[in-house]
Order: sequence, then structure tokens, then C-alpha cells
Amino acid sequence: MTAEQDRSQVPAADEVARQKEELMLQGRMREVGRKLLVLSGKGGVGKSTVAANLAVALARTGKKVGLLDVDVHGPSIPKLLGLEGRKVEITPPEILPMKVDEYLSVMSIGLLLEKLNDAVIWRGPRKYGMIRQFLKDVAWGPLDYMVVDSPPGTGDEPLSIAQLVGSQASAVIVTTPQDLSISDVRRCVSFCEALSLPITGVVENMSGYVCPNCGKRSDIFKAGGGEAMANELGLNMLGRIPIDPQVVVSGDAGTPFAAKAADSPAAQAFEGITKSILASYGDADGSTTGEREDEESYNMKIAIPLADGCLCMHFGHCEHFALVETDERNNIVSKTLLTPPAHEPGVLPAWLHEQGADVIIAAGMGMRAQQLFTQNHITVVVGAPARTPEQLVEEYLNDTLETGDNICDH
Repeated sequence: MTAEQDRSQVPAADEVARQKEELMLQGRMREVGRKLLVLSGKGGVGKSTVAANLAVALARTGKKVGLLDVDVHGPSIPKLLGLEGRKVEITPPEILPMKVDEYLSVMSIGLLLEKLNDAVIWRGPRKYGMIRQFLKDVAWGPLDYMVVDSPPGTGDEPLSIAQLVGSQASAVIVTTPQDLSISDVRRCVSFCEALSLPITGVVENMSGYVCPNCGKRSDIFKAGGGEAMANELGLNMLGRIPIDPQVVVSGDAGTPFAAKAADSPAAQAFEGITKSILASYGDADGSTTGEREDEESYNMKIAIPLADGCLCMHFGHCEHFALVETDERNNIVSKTLLTPPAHEPGVLPAWLHEQGADVIIAAGMGMRAQQLFTQNHITVVVGAPARTPEQLVEEYLNDTLETGDNICDH
């Protein structure tokens, strides 16, 4: 072996650090049950209002909820929840989220700015780093739901959050009834399909106006366009929220509308949307963190390439894959040995995705293969030692897995 080849086998410090950060991120996300990414194809549809009130409504059912605002250039959540001017506490290496009450925690870049009117002028890489840090370093603790308020469109922030949050993620798409808004939402649906991101359903905001005096409904901006689109595309229609002046008043006052005016048509619409989301996950019985009856839906599957019963040095040269299923209490539920198909570029990531794998632990893997696994929503851990599947899974779940060289000749 030449000196150059020998040096290539020495783990770079930045690679080891990256692996440790990846394990920290995965550890945080394993504590979160469902991640709801609130998306819209265009601005001005009330997406942040929907995200804030959805988080409040879920918390009012007794769920532990985290509300994450990743709209870097227009963070609205602090204003909507009356948190403007407050700062989160940073105790390195952790950031403590802002507690609204015992059930709802919030994180936003707006809670880190020195001045309310400071502009954040960042390009893509810095925005990606911020989102990653909010997921990895914020001490969310165990959550039933994480609601993510993303900026409109299909740019850096929605793409980054969809790739980083891991399993149990889905989209809630917000639209208004006009044809222009619905056309943009179709692109949002295509974005989700390209990322294999499930869509929980569609919310039609500003859907008619209900007079507070006589109760008569007027369709100022048309109505039903979002529902028609949802039916056409086979999506679940979660609900229609009418225009209500109190929504604006509550937002400006920093008082969550879903908690303040529970008897109004708009608040009742939020309640119906919340019930639809809970029902879609079989979670409408009011159970809270640690008391979920549908445990199986939160199980995680970890794939490990094997040779002679231990981790194979390169995932593509393995004899079998062990698919180890674990529950949310980090117990191993089952282990299945699978014979992989022939190793061709892109085959194994797609095949393991079909088997339901959430994570693959490997000793060596090329960068292109890692990208393909990520595109299939499978978290990659490389540089693991040659141990049994049970040992590797236990260390991974306990955040004690030591990673080193990415042993790969590809």
C-alpha cells in the first residue's frame, strides 16, 4: 500500500464530526412522532396563520407539539403567537425552544434576531445550515407532532426540511379558492411527489365570508376550488376556512385564533381540520406522548448489510440484509434476513425503500449511493464497525455508535 493510499484510509476529522452530527440529528427526530410540513405553492394564502393555529389546535387536544418556523426571510410565527421581542435561551450545545405552554414549544429565527426589523440576507447553504441546526440542536424533547411552517414555493427551505426530518413526515397544503392559487398548488403537489413526501391533505383558506351578524355566507373569492383540485388529484380535503375579521385581529394581537374564538365559523373549521388530521393517523382518541395505542405506526426499520453474520464492509457486496424493526421505546421488535437483488446503481436504495427501511447502517458507501438512499428517504450512517445487527442497532438507538472510516473503494 502506498503512502497516499494509507492516508486515504485515515478518517478525516470533519467526516467523523459530520457522522456524529448526523447521529445527533437522527436522535432528535426519533423523539418526534409525526412531522406536518405546511406548504403552499404561492404566498399570501395564509399559510403561517394555518400553521400557527393548527399547532395550537393540536396542543389543545393534549398533544405535545413543536412548531418550527423555517421561513428565514419572513418569520411570522413569533408575531402570530405573541412572542415578538422574546429570545430563546441558548445553553451550548443546545437551544431551548420557546414554551408557549406545557403542550406547545416554538422555534423561529425571529426569536434569535437582535431587532425585530433585522433582515436576514442568506443564500441557500446558510439557510440549510440553520434548518439543520434547528432540528439537531433545539431540545424539543418527545413530541407527538412537529408542525413546520415553510416559506411558499418549492425552494431551498421546503426542500431542506423535507430531506432532513426523516420518516413519519407528510405535507399539509394550503390554498385559496382562486384558479391562480390552485395552479401554483399543483406545482406544490408535484414537488411532494418528486420527493416521495406523502400529502396528509389540503386546506382551503379564505373560503367564503360568513357574516357575523346574520350568518349568511358570501363567496368573495369563489369557493370550492381547493376541494375540486383535491378530488381531482385524489387528495384528502381537510377543511375550508372562511374569511373572518377576527383572524386578522387575533394575529395582530398575538393571540392564537383557534384558542380565542372557539365558537366562530373559522375556529370551528380549524377544529374540524385538526380532527381530520388526527383521524387520518388513527390518533383521535386523545392519547398523548408515551401513551399511543397505535405503537406499530411509529416503528422504525434499520437495514444492515451482512457478511458472515456481521456488518459487511461495503453494502453492495453483502450476502444478506438484516432488516431490524424497533419500537418507539427503542426495543427490537423483529429481525428479518433478506436476500438483495443484483447490485446495480440505484437498485438497492429503491429496493430497501420498498421494504420500508428508514435507516441503513454501513461500513462503506460511495457518495452517489448515499445521495440515492437520501432521495429514497433512508438515513445513511457510514463508518460503522463490523458487529452483529443487534449490537449496531442498540448502539445506534442509544446514540453510542462510534463511526470511523468510510471504507469504500467506489
